[in-house]
Amino acid sequence: MLQKFNPKNKDLQVYIDGQLYHRDEANVSVFDSVVQGGDAVWEGLRVYNGRLFCLDKHLQRLHDSAHAMAFTDVPDKETIKKAVFKTLEANGMRDGVHIRLTLTRGKKITSGMDPRLNQSGSTLIVLAEWKPPVYPPSITLSTSTIRRNSPSTIDSKIHHNNLINNILAKIESNFAGTDAALMLDLHGFVSEANGTNIFMIRDGKVLTPTADSCLHGITRRTIIDLCKSNNLPIKERNISLTEFYTADQVFVTGTMGELTPVSAIDGRKIVNKHSQNTLNQINTLFNELTKTQGEPLPF
Repeated sequence: MLQKFNPKNKDLQVYIDGQLYHRDEANVSVFDSVVQGGDAVWEGLRVYNGRLFCLDKHLQRLHDSAHAMAFTDVPDKETIKKAVFKTLEANGMRDGVHIRLTLTRGKKITSGMDPRLNQSGSTLIVLAEWKPPVYPPSITLSTSTIRRNSPSTIDSKIHHNNLINNILAKIESNFAGTDAALMLDLHGFVSEANGTNIFMIRDGKVLTPTADSCLHGITRRTIIDLCKSNNLPIKERNISLTEFYTADQVFVTGTMGELTPVSAIDGRKIVNKHSQNTLNQINTLFNELTKTQGEPLPF
């Protein structure tokens, strides 16, 4: 499932602080906080048929994360929207697009961790690529020894750029020969995969881990809301690894990969088909939503 270079992205125009640059010339300063310490927040967005899916929710989470990190001179939501629209229009993009929206604390006057060294305001980066959902029809998972951050370390409610926790888990998955890593919380309950939230279905009931140590994913919340509004039983609770091994169906969610079934965890095949109809129904509801919901592009 390793992504490959898409020739359509050869001449991308990338937005950095009000200007568009060819991808080969798009750079930030070596003094920028994202280079100095991964000190930035970000969002992943997807464009469907001329609409930006869940744009307002993503911008709210970006602002919430920046506020929690005490960023200064944060561009308002309308400014960020215009930057995204400008980038998409410059690249002629209206469908099949993934956007990496990054807001850094900005450039420092000298190297150092102290945010008071940041005196130029934040840096806004909009990177839009031609990119369909990145996962194959199903994926395999292996449980990582790296535990997902708890609120006592780095709160997952801050969508920050410091992803070493998740990257270390993905490295273990690569060596294990699986597609992604399954991460547990500090109590040993399943939290999420290294880059996605996770759900399971058993006897027609949908379960997902509580969001204490996992990202409050926007696709995750969309699935929960779709289940509730369509009378599909769903519950958030602590879920053990054994419960996932013995689930009827398991799937992961995220902007990058949408909804992807899991075929095996730690070599245990997810073989029970009793809840296939439930998973198909959820997938259909989500696909229908992406066709009609979202911020229309103004071009």
